[in-house]
Amino acid sequence: MSREDIEFDAQGTTLRGWFYPATGSDGDAPCVVVQHGFAAVKEMWLDRYAEVFQEAGLSALVYDHPGFGASDAVLGTPRQEIDPWQQVRCIQHAITYAQSRPEVDAERIGLWGSSYGGGHAYVTAAIDRRVKAVVGQVPAISGSHSFQQLVRIDNWAAMDAAFSAERQARAAGADAALLPVVDKDPTAMSALPTPDSYEWFQTTADDRASSWRNEVTMTSMEYFRGYEPGIYIPLIAPTPLLMIVAPLDRLADGRLATAAYEKASQPKNLVLVGGGHFDAYTGDGFETSSGAARDWFVEHLGRRRPHEGDHR
Repeated sequence: MSREDIEFDAQGTTLRGWFYPATGSDGDAPCVVVQHGFAAVKEMWLDRYAEVFQEAGLSALVYDHPGFGASDAVLGTPRQEIDPWQQVRCIQHAITYAQSRPEVDAERIGLWGSSYGGGHAYVTAAIDRRVKAVVGQVPAISGSHSFQQLVRIDNWAAMDAAFSAERQARAAGADAALLPVVDKDPTAMSALPTPDSYEWFQTTADDRASSWRNEVTMTSMEYFRGYEPGIYIPLIAPTPLLMIVAPLDRLADGRLATAAYEKASQPKNLVLVGGGHFDAYTGDGFETSSGAARDWFVEHLGRRRPHEGDHR
């Protein structure tokens, strides 16, 4: 598989990633923009999805969100801060960059996102008609709902106080407060306090993502609570929408995602994967999720156009 290290400008900062040219492309292939979820970096299995798309005659653009992995932070924003609306705007810059490449048919852009990035994919598809097909897997639907599931009710007031204090401290010039993304102890303070989150992030980081850092800013959690990507799902049509959902997902509630699917208009499709939130990335879950996404993009974007004399 061939890929190119790339960088592009987004809001005055530099985002970095990989470009995978479609197999056999002569300059007019569709391109899928691929972006990750909460606090993750591109090495956390995005290369495998890009390779599946590449083999199917689709180019793929993979990158790190601002302030994560190889990408610079936006001026005025600390590293490890997850601002969902900033990330949505950067997706739009990634689309612009993809369209500028000579290997890409600028009128055939797809968008793929997972987890928090799945929510971003829905929002972007609803507000940016350059997206011609969208796939979101194990998607974030409601920040407020997820916050209430992940943070004990008797800690809500303390979190409100922490958010307020953090705003005051940063306004006074203090460095951003940080908390772990995951902790081995699910009762300890962390952004994603579930055992499967700890196992997946730590194992994946050890195996293939040395650039990953187990920390996000406290402000990321305030942004998380206020982010409601599910509101945009009814606005995606007529862009073709594929939702890949794990009904047993307890991190990004699979039940909430299947209910949200019912609010979308056609064309749409729902694919279910077994297991929990992170099972979509490996094993049978990967075969299901990547295959469904590949087929959706091929159906709605087409493949690369053959070279003259190519009889396949």
